[in-house]
Amino acid sequence: MNYEAAKAFILQKLESELSEQLYYHGIHHTLDVLNIVEELCRYETIEGEDLILLQTAALFHDSGFTVSSKNHEELGCLIAKEFLPKHGYTDGQIRRICGMIMATKIPQSPQNHLEEIICDADLDYLGREDFYSIGKSLFDELKSFGILESEEQWNRIQVKFLEGHHFHTETNLARRAPIKRIYLDELKALVATYKEN
Repeated sequence: MNYEAAKAFILQKLESELSEQLYYHGIHHTLDVLNIVEELCRYETIEGEDLILLQTAALFHDSGFTVSSKNHEELGCLIAKEFLPKHGYTDGQIRRICGMIMATKIPQSPQNHLEEIICDADLDYLGREDFYSIGKSLFDELKSFGILESEEQWNRIQVKFLEGHHFHTETNLARRAPIKRIYLDELKALVATYKEN
């Protein structure tokens, strides 16, 4: 398993093939998820092969956006299946990586501890101080693709999303969930000021 070669390959692919309109799902998001995966692995004592598989899944989890934003998780798995064997990954390892990538599909559905870690890393910002600035980048992305029109629409979606989301790891339940609760309360108060639809 040559992780460094796989990392160099996928970062180059993301750099050259991702749309510039992906204000949220750009290479910066992939690197953020990788960074948080590594952080969570320290807290949750994940090492060795499991750590490398998680790092690889983090790097590939949004690679499907190089093809399409629709079903990007499935597309990311296809990219992983095509390229990871060239870097010494076995079928079994790639299956586990694809399980992690698919677990990040909204609504998240992790089936094991490694999948819980990548899910929490993917949405880590929900309980961080950069919540509003990262949220704005997602709003700008959805707006540029014609999916959303107004901030009011976005804030209503955020309330629903935050209400339905929960962190999975002990680490993020402790360090992110309480802060996420504050953001949810703030957004609910804001949405309460809107006229009824």
